[in-house]
Amino acid sequence: MEIKEITNKNVWEDFCLNVKEKTFTHSYNWGLFNEKMGDKIWRMGVYDKENLLAIFLIIKVVAKRGSYLLVPMGPIIKEGENEKEVIKITLFKLKTLAKTEKIDFIRLAPILLKNKENEKIFSDLKFEEAPMHVHPELTWELDISIPEEELLQNMRKTTRYLIKQGLKNPDLVVEKSTNENDLDYFDEVYKITAKRHNFTPFSMKYLKNELASFKDDNQIIILNGKYQGEVIASAMVIFWSGIAFYHQGASSQKYPKIPASYLIQWEAIKEGKARGCHTYNFWGIARDEDLNQKNHPWAGLTLFKKGYSGYAKEYIKTQDFKISFKYYLIKLFETLRKLKRNL
Repeated sequence: MEIKEITNKNVWEDFCLNVKEKTFTHSYNWGLFNEKMGDKIWRMGVYDKENLLAIFLIIKVVAKRGSYLLVPMGPIIKEGENEKEVIKITLFKLKTLAKTEKIDFIRLAPILLKNKENEKIFSDLKFEEAPMHVHPELTWELDISIPEEELLQNMRKTTRYLIKQGLKNPDLVVEKSTNENDLDYFDEVYKITAKRHNFTPFSMKYLKNELASFKDDNQIIILNGKYQGEVIASAMVIFWSGIAFYHQGASSQKYPKIPASYLIQWEAIKEGKARGCHTYNFWGIARDEDLNQKNHPWAGLTLFKKGYSGYAKEYIKTQDFKISFKYYLIKLFETLRKLKRNL
């Protein structure tokens, strides 16, 4: 095996198209997004002669607490290949790059399903579990290749009822857009949502760059739910490699009895079907055991997403590899922050 840098977009995207386990965080355009955000990136391929076995995106993250190399939800590995050997050569490349880039640690958010065999791969290579996750480690997904009526029938009764009520309400509409100006509506309800759930929202720069990075390839839309002309819920959905991803969402809760958020999801699912997607990824949810905690911040969102029917998919935890002893101070800081946020 050897590692080569990949600069051809078609090579990268064609490989992803034929791999089952993947998310848009390993798309070519997500690399563009990170470049727009000012990060240094590398796109690497693991080859056996001319046969491409795996790809991995590397992002250099420079933060006040310390710098690190991040591989987001990867490497993406061709089915049937030796996953341990791919991870091993990936780590070798990352350690080499770490020396020249002067970073404190390496962080992988693997897209390997959670099981003892996959966890052993990382423990054998001297990784340790990260104190925080970068991307969801437990997601909720839905097969949308089936007919619309069957999708509706499989939903929780309350979810199906609220969608139908939304469709009947002449004062409630969902508008789809790729216009940057419509991000203002999203941002307005997003800030309200962040205050209500006590989290730090992404900046407008982040939202604009995400839209711009996927817009040219027609891979993203904004869905604004308007009630009597006022936006009360909004979402950003990415369509990539046969999967629709519900990545950003917000609601003002100004009219709690108006099911704008439910109708947005239904319109996004139908849009995914129209674009030929086979799966709708609702992104992250909380574990059942975590929901037993009082006031868990993801409780309502998890119940909302599960109402559409579907299945959970759990990946192994984010993994860190220490480069400098400063990592232990960073780990302590991140652990304390996680406790403060009740996650």
